[in-house]
Amino acid sequence: MSEPHRTAELEAILKDPGFCRHSTGHTAVVDWDADTGWSDPRVEPWRDLAMDPATLGLHYGQAVFEGLKAFRAMDGSVHLFRPEDHGRRLARSAARLAMAEMPAELFARACAALVAGDERWVPDGYGQSLYLRPLLIATEPDLGLRPSKRYRCVILAYPADPCFGAGFRPLSVTTSTETVRAVRGGTGEAKCAGNYAVSLLTRSEAQASGYDEVLWLDGLGRRRIEELSTMNVFLVWRDGTEPRVTTPPCDGTIVRGLTRDSLLTLATDRGIAVAEEHTTIDAVRAGLRSGRLAEVFACGTAGVVVPVGRLGIGGEDMTVDDGGEGPMTALLRNSLLDVQHGRTPDAHGWLQTILRADENGGRRV
Repeated sequence: MSEPHRTAELEAILKDPGFCRHSTGHTAVVDWDADTGWSDPRVEPWRDLAMDPATLGLHYGQAVFEGLKAFRAMDGSVHLFRPEDHGRRLARSAARLAMAEMPAELFARACAALVAGDERWVPDGYGQSLYLRPLLIATEPDLGLRPSKRYRCVILAYPADPCFGAGFRPLSVTTSTETVRAVRGGTGEAKCAGNYAVSLLTRSEAQASGYDEVLWLDGLGRRRIEELSTMNVFLVWRDGTEPRVTTPPCDGTIVRGLTRDSLLTLATDRGIAVAEEHTTIDAVRAGLRSGRLAEVFACGTAGVVVPVGRLGIGGEDMTVDDGGEGPMTALLRNSLLDVQHGRTPDAHGWLQTILRADENGGRRV
């Protein structure tokens, strides 16, 4: 698509954006105050956050975030993918940390305002996107242990390839037996900053040992698989003549991934047998040894759908099938990307249009 208002520098960035290397230079901001409620969204130039050293969010961890994307379709139109669903998940995360819950409609409106203003930063490539990172943080200065009376939501935007690369190379993943990420009744389901902080040490140790990621086990028995540090996990089983796809259920210890939910829906649309069920790491090991477990893949907004080619279990390094990408992984990823890029109909109302295509090249809506 030809866009004369793009500079040569921006065109070069969009051809090879990497993951969140280049900000658009703007943010959308929404504030909340206990006396006045939520403000209207405003789009501002990127600037540093000025915070009092006693700010509650810094001391007691009242900070939650989201990740969502805007895509450019083949006809040049631009759409946000499931923005209100992301807004509802942000509100659930906020509620768990006793924070103000932004209405989903307001959240979507703030995201749309930022994307509309920075529409020229949305790349054209299949799998590429404008990645949005909304951060909601307590901003009131006070050292008392209590919920803040003021919050700010700042939404950042970056042109992006998938976080593990546009080639979707198979990941090497190892299980954690010494540390845990979450237990039922805790904050494992919330996208709060602390959940990601507790994964960093184990993830760094895994990467130093030659793995890309950690597959976390349940926090009590350390037997059931749960999720990766930043992605949900799926298993593809050879059951009879047709494959069966499973993923751990969302029962309080894993993030309710919207990519995960979208894949379950798309698989069902295609008549693929899918189920949410607990699976032990012993069953995974046995499935890999017997060949009954044909594929393992991870999914999330940032990474999309990525095959797992190697899995470390209790000191044993195991290859998933032939170590490459399986057909189900590729099918489900392309099914999702085809909807996001407007190549197939949006049967579930997931796309919010920001810019429509017309014979003059587009107009905002």
